[in-house]
Amino acid sequence: MLTRKQHELLTFINERLEGSGISPSFEEMKEALNLKSKSGIHRLITALEERGFIRRLPHRARALEVLKMPDTPASSGLEPKQAPSGSNVIEPDFGRGRGLLAGAEAEDGVVDLPVYGKIAAGTPIEALQHNDRAIGYPAGLLSGQEHYALEVEGDSMIEAGIFDGDTVVIERCDTAENGAIIVALVDDEEATLKKLRRKGQSSIALEAANPDYETRIFGPDRVKIQGRLVGLIRQY
Repeated sequence: MLTRKQHELLTFINERLEGSGISPSFEEMKEALNLKSKSGIHRLITALEERGFIRRLPHRARALEVLKMPDTPASSGLEPKQAPSGSNVIEPDFGRGRGLLAGAEAEDGVVDLPVYGKIAAGTPIEALQHNDRAIGYPAGLLSGQEHYALEVEGDSMIEAGIFDGDTVVIERCDTAENGAIIVALVDDEEATLKKLRRKGQSSIALEAANPDYETRIFGPDRVKIQGRLVGLIRQY
């Protein structure tokens, strides 16, 4: 699954290559997607490369090759509801769904948690896309707070025991202690599952649990906490 921005960038690159045979520059990509900085383009390019849609050709500047196109547009069947801010990040409908509170318990002691799409344990992706699906979870393992579930995509948290394809249970909160694994919203656009490290009052570090991924540092105004990890579901 591609996010809307990933799909827009892939389409733009493909159309430019088909028209001129030359990859667009990062500045052209930034302007085409109405992004504020080239760092967002770098993240999107890396995400497309990791998902096997493009590859960078070595020893050539501005050299990208499109390996495949998605079968359907990223927004097909997944058109998100817009958050009040106008961003493309979906705010979970806490309190309005089914079984969101630990007290909303079925007779067998299992609560239904809404699954809000995928969360990246790797390159950040747009989250949380509501897909009208729920997953059962033991009510006794939850506190009285609000919870939801996300499907993990990526391998950046494998040393914390979180693998690609796992489902994580998230307690809704907007603060968390150092070392907690959180859903972090970056620049009001992308969300990722990472370990939280505060660097004084001036910056926030989002740490991976995989040496292949670098720690990313942001100003405190660029990161919002949307929840913290409280449980994990794995199917064999």
